[in-house]
Amino acid sequence: MARQLPLTDLVAVGDGLIRIPRPELEGREGAYSTVEELRGLVARHPNLQGVVRARQALDLMRVGSDSAPETFLRLAMLDAGLPEPELQIALRPGDARPPSADLGFRRRRVAIQYDGGHHLLEPQRLSDRRRDKAFEAAGWTVVIIDKADQEDDYAPAIKKIKRALRSSTVDPSISSGFTNI
Repeated sequence: MARQLPLTDLVAVGDGLIRIPRPELEGREGAYSTVEELRGLVARHPNLQGVVRARQALDLMRVGSDSAPETFLRLAMLDAGLPEPELQIALRPGDARPPSADLGFRRRRVAIQYDGGHHLLEPQRLSDRRRDKAFEAAGWTVVIIDKADQEDDYAPAIKKIKRALRSSTVDPSISSGFTNI
């Protein structure tokens, strides 16, 4: 694949391989692979065409990206000079099933949700509203990214995220060291 795919696509495939599944939805417990296993595979073939791109992709892969658009958004954020976001941020760590953000910045209380096509269905829209209201009630800014925000290499999405980060404040409990989350 490293010979054929652009770097961003290769990272998205890799993120999918190392992603922790949701057993209740997918019927499987573990990831298909780990970054370490993929690194081992690449290391066994140091002279193959595409190995440099494979190593670059491995450096950019992250556990927690649930879809290719989430990966592409994260990579666009990095390309735009934004800090690397956390992935799958639980609003209340330790809760059994807390609302979570696809990406975001806990310290700045900015939650980024990539809402793909299935988010247009009514049951999912209701769930999304509850999720977003929970984050907002806790003082977070919620940024919703959808298909329209993918245009021009995610330029509209980056603009929304930058605006949210400019208007956010650092959570004082985290910056003071009182909370280490």
